[in-house]
Amino acid sequence: MPQQPQEPQEPRRTPLSRDRVLRAAVAFADGAGIEALSMRRLAQELGVVPMALYKHVANKEELLDGMVEVVVAGIAGQAPGSDWKSAVRTRILGARSALLAHSWAAQVIRSRTSPTPAVLAYLDSVIGTFLAGGFSTDLTHHVMHALGSRALGFTEELFEDPAGTAPQDEGAQAAAYEAMARRYPHVTELARAVAHDRRTVVGQGCDDQFEFEFALDLLLDGFERLHGQGWTSTPAPGSTL
Repeated sequence: MPQQPQEPQEPRRTPLSRDRVLRAAVAFADGAGIEALSMRRLAQELGVVPMALYKHVANKEELLDGMVEVVVAGIAGQAPGSDWKSAVRTRILGARSALLAHSWAAQVIRSRTSPTPAVLAYLDSVIGTFLAGGFSTDLTHHVMHALGSRALGFTEELFEDPAGTAPQDEGAQAAAYEAMARRYPHVTELARAVAHDRRTVVGQGCDDQFEFEFALDLLLDGFERLHGQGWTSTPAPGSTL
């Protein structure tokens, strides 16, 4: 008896999961930018109705928190046997690499009112490295304040362009700097010391990676000196400030 032709089967859809939703959101933000991300747009990317997403994330804020978790979880762990200084340096530069791979991540981290579990776990490991290196809890407390956002691999400059939004035309730009120089000579001198490139965080002409490592190494050297001195924030009895 001749066999009946079989109906073509539709390809099975990959089941939706929280991990799949978060990773799709990260990929979307990497490509289109965090401002373009919405629950509706993400649902379109995944080929589902928006309501399907709410089974895995309650709202956009929870989605953003989850995206931060994905990025921070990708930071390389501490190399075994490292001394505290090289371990902290490597860990922080690893965090920087992870955040640079996702240019929107620092913006989202700054917008959170409290750290996500992955961020807390990361900070806990950095604090633990100082403590394991013999730092007192007191010094470690002040060390983490000094590091600030640098502990997570990014910094916030006061202003990208000290002259404001400088004109693109070279003649107009020169005139703007001349006018500024008459009022703020030292700021202008520093701003003119390098050719400018707007692609960096620290402003035109500055090597963003160099500036980050320069400041990080200054801090680590200072922490090492204070640790060696047995520094404490509580003055010894009879000492004067």
